Amino acid sequence: MEFLALDFETATAQPDSPCELGIAVVRDGAVQEVRNWLIKPPQWPYFSPHNIAVHGITPQAVANAPRWSQIWPEVAELLHGRTVVAHNAAFDMNVLRSTLSGHGIPFAPFEYFCSVSMARKVWPGHRSYGLSAMCALHGIPLQHHRAGNDAAATAALVLRAIGQRPWFDITQFLHTSRVRIGAFYPGGQRTPSGKVVPA
Repeated sequence: MEFLALDFETATAQPDSPCELGIAVVRDGAVQEVRNWLIKPPQWPYFSPHNIAVHGITPQAVANAPRWSQIWPEVAELLHGRTVVAHNAAFDMNVLRSTLSGHGIPFAPFEYFCSVSMARKVWPGHRSYGLSAMCALHGIPLQHHRAGNDAAATAALVLRAIGQRPWFDITQFLHTSRVRIGAFYPGGQRTPSGKVVPA
């Protein structure tokens, strides 16, 4: 069982303002590594007070952080050809698409799915499918709204959903659970609903 879990935090309401990225790497059915990057967004030094209140990341915290173009080669190598999950993937994939487009960077090819949609399929009937609620329900530790922590918790939630079927590969699990899959490719993005968004 191998996949990646990804989470962004942003500096403003604009999707092309990532200030932190976390990726949890799952191999052999367990989280083996969590990578975390602080990012100096194009809007720096402006950060929305609302966003700071959510994640606690300030302009000063990223003053010496790398720009997106500096971390992308490492991130692209991780994502290439993999299956990626994000909790409320529409948000995170919009950040990724907008940031790559804004920098004129070709998209890396990978497939992705949303763990909110997965949770609704696997555990129907709950009032909230937010990450905090799902982690509380399943006893998963969470320091919310820091990218590496959210990515690791999302990975743990997927592993909890897989449960007693560790022999499944991630694609088999998604197919069996009827979870829709989206994709990035060099020319754009296909959302899980089938909508095609050009690069």
